[in-house]
Amino acid sequence: MSNLLGWIDQRFPLTKLWNEHLAEYYAPKNFNFWYFFGSLALLVLVIQIVSGIFLTMHYKPDGATAFASVEYIMRDVPYGWLIRYIHSTGATAFFVVVYLHMLRGLMYGSYKQPRELIWLFGMFIYLALMAEAFMGYLLPWGQMSYWGAQVIISLFGAIPVIGDDLTLWIRGDFVIGDATLNRFFALHVIALPFVLVFLVIAHIIALHEVGSNNPDGIEIKKNKDANGIPLDGIPFHPYYSVKDIAGVVVFLFFFSVILFYFPDGGGYMLEHANFIASDPLKTPEHIAPVWYFTPFYAILRAVPDKLMGVGAMFAAIALLFFMPWIDRCKVKSVRYRSRIYKANLTMFVISFVVLGWLAMQPATPMLTLMSQLFSFFYFAFFVVLFITSKNENTKPVPDRVTS
Repeated sequence: MSNLLGWIDQRFPLTKLWNEHLAEYYAPKNFNFWYFFGSLALLVLVIQIVSGIFLTMHYKPDGATAFASVEYIMRDVPYGWLIRYIHSTGATAFFVVVYLHMLRGLMYGSYKQPRELIWLFGMFIYLALMAEAFMGYLLPWGQMSYWGAQVIISLFGAIPVIGDDLTLWIRGDFVIGDATLNRFFALHVIALPFVLVFLVIAHIIALHEVGSNNPDGIEIKKNKDANGIPLDGIPFHPYYSVKDIAGVVVFLFFFSVILFYFPDGGGYMLEHANFIASDPLKTPEHIAPVWYFTPFYAILRAVPDKLMGVGAMFAAIALLFFMPWIDRCKVKSVRYRSRIYKANLTMFVISFVVLGWLAMQPATPMLTLMSQLFSFFYFAFFVVLFITSKNENTKPVPDRVTS
């Protein structure tokens, strides 16, 4: 085995990669619960790719047979129902762990210098994931797939000058049909997975270049021993690789409970209307996207003007890209930030959750007013952060990481 490893190392830097990214990559020794979600996101990506490969073996991207092929997978393919539910549950799990991963970044300032590029790669992963999920959402060709895509694609028509041409280009036809289904299928199973994998690799490389952040927001590279090893760091392998396995076991337990007992999530993960074949002549009573898009859909729906609503929806996502420059405080971790920042971040998280719930409800006048109120709180987070962070009254940050 050692001779084989030597032969490989002469032709491919296997041992070097292992050492640089695992055995000799020193991570802060005070990682907590919040640091599970990065590795869990990588696990779910693998689950989605593998389950997606098996689904494409039986799925037919044709308007006349797409819905029937999904039913065939569920009823006639051996364990097809399991593969389909793994993929649908994995989509929800992906967004759960990514949202928690992003929240950890906001809590501990993981977007601050020198990790701005890591944050930007992460945000591009989030965008690619949203596109991947949206295009996959169309493929079952059920009622909610069809009409949800109709609503979302039509939003691009609000863009001045190029809106109509852009909408036509996205659909590939004057109406949603075979052309739309085929191009979304191609992007969902080929193009976007490649983009996601590339961005994930870039995200990890950038992370390992500057080192991981920690709950104290202290750079462990500032304190090293005579051998150049961080005093507050421990090798990622075996310490955190074993710890992450424990997190994986807990995650798979909850994943399996949902998979085998609540695969439709009460209609939130697989809508009941999506078990009905698409009908262009019959609009569902209430059209709403899947839960992981709903906060931004609520912002869109809160603005009466269509163009302004689309602009607000895209701005809600775009502002997250600029977090490294909106937050001007020198202190990274929420542990040592002011009460104003803690209250601001708490209100931001509450607004995000409430907006997600509001978008799932019919648009009554009262709920529309609530959507406008919490949309205001959502955007206020960035404004308040930019104004107050420059001269924020912070607590003293310790010189070394704490347990």
